[in-house]
Amino acid sequence: MTEVRALNVDDTLSDDIVVDDNRVVMDVEDVSVYYGDFRAVRDVHMPVREHEITAMIGPSGCGKSTMLRSLNRMNDLIEGARVEGRITYQGIDLYGPKVDPVEVRRRIGMVFQKPNPFPKSIEENITFGPRIAGVPKSEFPELVERSLRSAAIWDEVKDRLKDSALGLSGGQQQRLCIARAIATTPDVLLMDEPCSALDPIATGRIEDLMQQLKDDYTIVIVTHNMQQAARVSDRCAFFTTEIDATNDRRTGQLVEYDRTDKIFSNPADERTENYVTGRFG
Repeated sequence: MTEVRALNVDDTLSDDIVVDDNRVVMDVEDVSVYYGDFRAVRDVHMPVREHEITAMIGPSGCGKSTMLRSLNRMNDLIEGARVEGRITYQGIDLYGPKVDPVEVRRRIGMVFQKPNPFPKSIEENITFGPRIAGVPKSEFPELVERSLRSAAIWDEVKDRLKDSALGLSGGQQQRLCIARAIATTPDVLLMDEPCSALDPIATGRIEDLMQQLKDDYTIVIVTHNMQQAARVSDRCAFFTTEIDATNDRRTGQLVEYDRTDKIFSNPADERTENYVTGRFG
């Protein structure tokens, strides 16, 4: 059996890459993702830069969430899913035979579309991951406060840490889930439509939080909300669907990836312009 070891950023395979001022933390190179024989998304090239928010936009079924889940190997949990091409983090091939997928998911955290707090106390939600990772209990109080402060929810729950997380509002639950992801000290946060189940006020709080978090983390989000992508992201990746000549089925394709202001004001591809101006989608 091939030895599996923890992902070690000291094993970086190449020197830091500097493009447009910010270093490339993750690089997607000629990636296609399959579910069995179906190619859900194909031929994606997309560098993800440090301390930026990258938004994936496009119509339903174009492969945005599939691509997002591939960035921390969540698709490994789906039977028949596989990735072709290369996804690197800090220069390391995430799908290399010696890379531990559990460690990948610690370094690259995930926040899902619907808030999913554990049916435990607020405090236990935050300490769940660190406890599994072997963090001493003596460090829990500081870790809980730091994580909740980072997610801008500490002042709202500091007197309720022993209460069930299920008693929080939807927006509070989503910020708790962000705090839970932060508690495992990731470098990258993936967010799959983090505001789609929230009201406008809660959405605004999450968007403000994302702007604060990018000082410490690199963030990749999937969103159907064009205004949200324009407000919060530094770069946008527009996906759409095209007929795949290999099986005559529609498959996801990256059409354009650029700075957000350019995507929304002067896109290079007519399909991008048609989508962001609302002509289709």
